Amino acid sequence: MAMNSYIVALLIFFVNLSLSEGADEGLGASFIFGDSLVDAGNNNYLPTLSKANMPPNGIDFAANGGNPTGRYTNGRTIGDIVGEEMGVPNYAVPFLAPNSTGKAILYGVNYASGGGGILNQTGRIFVNRLSMDIQIDYYNITRKQFDKLLGPSKAKDYIMKKSIFSITVGANDFLNNYLLPVLSIGTRISQSPDAFVDLLISTLRGQLTRLYKLDARKFVIGNVGPIGCIPYQKTINQLTENQCVELANKLALQYNGRLKDLLAELNDNLPGATFVHANVYDLVLEVITNYAKYGFVSASKACCGNGGQFQGIIPCGPTSSMCSDRSKYVFWDPYHPSEAANLIIAKQLLDGATKYISPMNLRQLRDL
Repeated sequence: MAMNSYIVALLIFFVNLSLSEGADEGLGASFIFGDSLVDAGNNNYLPTLSKANMPPNGIDFAANGGNPTGRYTNGRTIGDIVGEEMGVPNYAVPFLAPNSTGKAILYGVNYASGGGGILNQTGRIFVNRLSMDIQIDYYNITRKQFDKLLGPSKAKDYIMKKSIFSITVGANDFLNNYLLPVLSIGTRISQSPDAFVDLLISTLRGQLTRLYKLDARKFVIGNVGPIGCIPYQKTINQLTENQCVELANKLALQYNGRLKDLLAELNDNLPGATFVHANVYDLVLEVITNYAKYGFVSASKACCGNGGQFQGIIPCGPTSSMCSDRSKYVFWDPYHPSEAANLIIAKQLLDGATKYISPMNLRQLRDL
């Protein structure tokens, strides 16, 4: 009897082992590009005014014991949650972090940077940040490291067939460039919204094509959210609770319409590539509009911040006032969603219908 149970245990062990090896085989790296919505700590290593490596940021980030990591939220970012749900055993490591070497990069690398945008001049108010061009330069370095780690043919396979490239960018090109009174008054006089959006789309087309040439094949691209509804914009424009800044949202929608066309064009023109469109605008607007349905008490006030009606002027830091229940606020700070909101967004990207994620969701993209 003991012998039988021993054999059964042994069989279970080998079945589990082969399953876990198989699962491991099915997962590649998660490469994350973008701005502060998905920055996991790159800006900690830059001399920049855009930083989140001070409390109470990260207060609910269990993997670091509730201490700040440089994530611009109270807990996990959308990128973190998606990676976890897809079965990636570790969070994608920030490229600029000292531990982003050796086998750690096989799970993925995060290049995102608070203040970064599609255009190189975006975010210069923060002095330093990584624009998309620089982020892709850094990925090029990683790409060569993969060849060394796995050998050229296995590396190519791993990246083309198993890895996902997610890009969350564009909001700063409006918030900290085109719409910024201090820096952009000249730009706005000399450049119509149409011309500015044209420039963003043509620049992004070049960037995505460059990633394709560096073996990226599975892409998910987020559009720009309803930036006119963030506490910062509501506060500086002295709006009421249910109002959003029309110009900011109109610009986002204009860019989003063109982005959708761009992704359709790239799907047609780049053989073997799949560009998935994440409709972040409608998804976030749905949560803001029907916040009570999702269990929130506020979709206009920052949980952590100071200044004005919506705590929307001064970013979250050690001297900020903080709400008592962080899970009840859509916004963590004047700009960024809370972990509770990120969970709702991530769930739709992973398993949602084509209204929010098309032509397929992220689980389907992974299994492609």
